[in-house]
Amino acid sequence: MSSLDGVQLPQTLGADISDRLSGLAEAADAAQGRLDDGLVSEARGIAERAVGRMKLSSEHTVVGIAGATGSGKSSTFNALTGLELSAVGVRRPTTSWATACVWGANGARELLEWLGIPDRHQTTRDSMLDTRRESNELDGVVLLDLPDHDSTELSHHLEVDRLVSLADMLVWVLDPQKYADAAIHDRYLEPLKTHDEVMVVVLNHIDKVPEERRESMIADVRRLLDNDGLQKVPVIAVSARLGWGIPELRAEIAKRVADKKATKARVEADVKTLAGRMREASGDAQPKRLDQARIDGLDEAIAEAAGVPTVVDAVERSTRLRAGRATGWPLISWVSALKPDPLKRLHLDLGAEGKLLTGSARTSVPEASAVQRARVDSEVRALADETGSGLGEPWQESIRAASVSKIGDLNDRLDAALGSVDLGASRLPVWAHLFRLLQWLLILAAIGGGVWTVAALVSGGLDDVRKVAGVALPLAILIGAVVLGIVLAIIGRILVAGTARTRAATADERLRDAVASVSQTLVVEPVQAELAAYARHREGLNRALK
Repeated sequence: MSSLDGVQLPQTLGADISDRLSGLAEAADAAQGRLDDGLVSEARGIAERAVGRMKLSSEHTVVGIAGATGSGKSSTFNALTGLELSAVGVRRPTTSWATACVWGANGARELLEWLGIPDRHQTTRDSMLDTRRESNELDGVVLLDLPDHDSTELSHHLEVDRLVSLADMLVWVLDPQKYADAAIHDRYLEPLKTHDEVMVVVLNHIDKVPEERRESMIADVRRLLDNDGLQKVPVIAVSARLGWGIPELRAEIAKRVADKKATKARVEADVKTLAGRMREASGDAQPKRLDQARIDGLDEAIAEAAGVPTVVDAVERSTRLRAGRATGWPLISWVSALKPDPLKRLHLDLGAEGKLLTGSARTSVPEASAVQRARVDSEVRALADETGSGLGEPWQESIRAASVSKIGDLNDRLDAALGSVDLGASRLPVWAHLFRLLQWLLILAAIGGGVWTVAALVSGGLDDVRKVAGVALPLAILIGAVVLGIVLAIIGRILVAGTARTRAATADERLRDAVASVSQTLVVEPVQAELAAYARHREGLNRALK
């Protein structure tokens, strides 16, 4: 057994109809909250009702006889049964219940309970009430005489609508004076145009029509049915009072029953009707994929609005400042300590791991301008519109709603995401430590050379001091240490600039990844969920309509 929204499908259904029912149920599930609730509920009801019917006796065919007041519906019912079971004319009861006559009681009880026919309104045709010997051509028929569909009683209307939806086959009895009445054509016949294989139309009281007008009246009924889209529905002229046409009607019903196809045909017609209505509402466009370029445009707009370029610039300048202070000429690099750190100015203090420590207070990153916010809104709207283009209006609307369903959390989620990014700006590069050591060694060398030079001058001059390239060694050490320190500082500045650019690029990549993660969660994933639901819905409809 397979499952249909909690309803078990019996194996006897057959693979094709089971797949169609499952497809309709899947399409209804996927459309929940997107298509009209009434349409979705109706589709679920059709699927569950079909399963309920197919679980019951497959040896019986439920044939409903429906018609307006005065059409002779009950007379036709009595003529078919050969019993006076339904009151006619002024003796027509006011009850809202249908009357049932069953040919072959074995297995019919559960079916009658499912139809909701009370015991007092049931008659078994082969019971003691019927002592005549007749053909068994209607064996397996459950014939229902429905209340008048044009009754002023609301309960009658509801009962007719309920049983019309449950019957395997429908016989519509028309009156020569009211056969063109819009009440039956607009309410029942035209909406059931997909059910032409399980319907028969009877023109009763043909005996009251002048003989020369009978053919033209039957042709007019045929024309009206064709206009309703019921070209395959036969028209049988009868006189239930005189028995004219009753054998033909009985034979038509018997043929449908003998085929054992009416029940399945009714289920298939119901499924196709609802699936067709859902497709009309949804459209039949191919499922789409989100355009990566459109996602990138959204991420770029959010990154700009979140101040990512400002933070990246601060990372680069902060790295230059901190690394420059560590690698510059110590005698002058202390001046840089007087300059404010760009990251601290933005309240983007860095922890030991280089992550933004925003605390409970907001950062001083400039808030998004009106232009930036408008660009974000525009990108979200463009993404939703482009993605939903070609789909039915309900799906376009559901995609638009999904794209902004979580947008109110954008600022908080961006703060949290950006705050967790390791910018790597707090750690000095390894080479900077070596530069710092060398700079201090050179300072010590310069100090040593300077002290030596002064001592030599005080003690008698530099003439007796060892020379290097004609320069007294103490002085050479002093000058060399200073020159090398300056050269090392210049090299350090070059390396610092390269490191600052690299770290800025890394920070930019990590920040934009964080932004992309937020937009993925708040915008992209909800839209993708709608697209996935549409794909399931469409696939289910394809199975239901195959």
